[in-house]
Amino acid sequence: MTHAATLPFPMPVFDIPRAGRAIAALVRDPDDLPQVFTILEALSGTAPHRLRRAFARSATGQRLLRERPDIVAVLDDREALRALPEGTLGRAYLAFVESEAVTPAGIVDASERGRSERARTPAFAFVNERMRDTHDLWHAATGYKGDVVGEAGLLAFYLAQNWNAGIALIVAAALWKGRAAGTSVVIADGYRRGRAAAWLPAQEWEALLPLPLPEVRRRLRLGDAPVYAEVRAAEYRAAVG
Repeated sequence: MTHAATLPFPMPVFDIPRAGRAIAALVRDPDDLPQVFTILEALSGTAPHRLRRAFARSATGQRLLRERPDIVAVLDDREALRALPEGTLGRAYLAFVESEAVTPAGIVDASERGRSERARTPAFAFVNERMRDTHDLWHAATGYKGDVVGEAGLLAFYLAQNWNAGIALIVAAALWKGRAAGTSVVIADGYRRGRAAAWLPAQEWEALLPLPLPEVRRRLRLGDAPVYAEVRAAEYRAAVG
């Protein structure tokens, strides 16, 4: 396997028209998840390369790159998650996905529908898929809900941890459309927490699932879960027209 530090730096990818169409669709319907993946692909720039390099700078990241564990299989086993003690990260994750009616397979399907054929290359597949497949674990660990405001806060957290022009565009759109809902406060909180936290992309989430959620938050320097007024997609659509 070629070490990440020796990989040739790729040409940045910025497909502005495609990203523009996708962000317009996402603003109309925040539940249109494939549009998120379209934006991330269209404005990926050099973010996938930088993310993989960052993985390779930690011992845990190197091991994950070498072993490539399938976390979807772990997260899909809801009976095993339900058997964990109350108050653990695994139970918090289970409560989140059940309350939001989401599944790892559903997110995988949305990402496949949001990508073009030209993006289906194996070079950075594991890192990209690991980020996609652990998204709801980030929700459970940080405490941001799956509503429009909570998603914006978590994306700001992502942005603080690893710059990505696509995520920046989505956060900017959330700021533009969500002023009355107090979105800016939650986004500022997400960015601040992302800067203060441990680097989450290369965490071994499998080992954190059985741990008490307060212990996970302490280890990862996440602080307390945020308190904010949730705004669901239906409310958002009614508010913005």
